[in-house]
Amino acid sequence: MSALATSLFVFACVSGGAILGMFLRSRLPGHQLSADAKDVVRLGTGLIGTMAALVLGLLIASAKSGFDAQSTQVQQLTSNIILLDRLLAAYGPETVDARNALRRGIVALAKRVWQPEASTPSNKARFEETHESEEFLEKLLSLSPKNDAQRSLKARAVETTTEIAKARLQSFVQTDGSIPTPFLVVVIFWITIIFASFSLFAEPNAVVIWSLFIFAASVAGAIFLILEMTHPFTGLMQISDEPLRTALGPLNP
Repeated sequence: MSALATSLFVFACVSGGAILGMFLRSRLPGHQLSADAKDVVRLGTGLIGTMAALVLGLLIASAKSGFDAQSTQVQQLTSNIILLDRLLAAYGPETVDARNALRRGIVALAKRVWQPEASTPSNKARFEETHESEEFLEKLLSLSPKNDAQRSLKARAVETTTEIAKARLQSFVQTDGSIPTPFLVVVIFWITIIFASFSLFAEPNAVVIWSLFIFAASVAGAIFLILEMTHPFTGLMQISDEPLRTALGPLNP
């Protein structure tokens, strides 16, 4: 289920809880809504509200941490690609084919990482090396250094290529950072109970009803942002691929 669909489901559940509270208020006898009952419900919902707030805070912190980690990996990947191109340029004109293959590999890499279907685990394919990356690696390893300087540059280029491959693999295995469904269901259940208690003891009027729906939309929006950050390469909050795609300009003929 997408982040938008999940957030709409959360809004429906929380709003349904508020409506349920209003319904129970109109059906329960007056003595069951006494001050003592109100105090007990307030204490219980206060406990649940505290737990829900802590869990939502942890979810936001975890999602933001994962999003920042992926963003840092993309930045490191981009800088390593630029460094690799500079090393090959310093090696000599015989690396032109390898540098062109590197540029084609960047385009293929961006298409592989920033693909819309990668956001759902069911559509996530196994890792496969692209043809462009294999072509680049073949051209890099086929270089024949003629002096110590070229040998050093080739060794550093191979090392940098290894770092790029590691970053790519980390990005692949960390793409799916979805929140476990049972965990999310429990949080939604807690919040639904809280909203039901709000409307159970409040006289329904325009202010109360609109306030509850606005609060429900706020909760759904928070869940939406959390889910969006767990998929950093898709959706509204995705990490931009522009720096990676424009890291290397075309080679002069």
